[in-house]
Amino acid sequence: MVTGRIHSIETMGLLDGPGIRVVVFMQGCRLRCAYCHNPDTWDTKGGFEITAEELLKKVRRYKVYFSKSGGGVTLSGGDPLMQPQFVAEFFKLCREEGIHTTLDTSGYGSGNYDEVLKYTDLILLDIKHIDDAAHKQLTGLGREGFLQFLEAAKSNGNKIWIRHVVVPGITNGREHIKKLAEFINTIPNVERVELLPYHVHGVDKYKELNIKYRLEGIKPLQKEELEELYQVLNNNLNNKSLT
Repeated sequence: MVTGRIHSIETMGLLDGPGIRVVVFMQGCRLRCAYCHNPDTWDTKGGFEITAEELLKKVRRYKVYFSKSGGGVTLSGGDPLMQPQFVAEFFKLCREEGIHTTLDTSGYGSGNYDEVLKYTDLILLDIKHIDDAAHKQLTGLGREGFLQFLEAAKSNGNKIWIRHVVVPGITNGREHIKKLAEFINTIPNVERVELLPYHVHGVDKYKELNIKYRLEGIKPLQKEELEELYQVLNNNLNNKSLT
């Protein structure tokens, strides 16, 4: 029996994939992103244990909402790829139930993703940075893991929505967004691109966990600047309908 460690479950989610969704936040993450708003999911031993069958029972209750809205279940975190066997088993059960599956990931896990991707309907792929050195400074690791996962997703043909957090002074430069667009142009199975504005909603968690918040003093991104960066992105994407 396959078990996983779960931090929390959010029902009736509207931001993590199409339609109304159950969003399951899983424990464990290899990255230590400076702006992470879920540091309480880093610990692989945190949260609570659950079997894939037990989780399916919780998710199944919302099938009526899924069918009416085109929704389903999203595994987030942390990073679900830290528990690939559990994800594969759970997504397989969802496929048998006709429940749409979304994987919210930065692409860092065990390195063997074929079984997970076989049962994944949509990937929410978080691009942290497009420069390897800057990526390591921002997250603690270079881009190798991300690129390995991306190649697996491209080979498998999974639908992908790109997400990129725009942090003032780090990932908000016009040239940076232009290079981001050029990189996205090399990925054939992208359906959507989202620029997510940096916020400070999770800062209190760092105080509770006695972890230093590395971006202290950086203010949330303004709506006007985000709109300007979307324009830069659109001007450089081959497919103008992605945003």
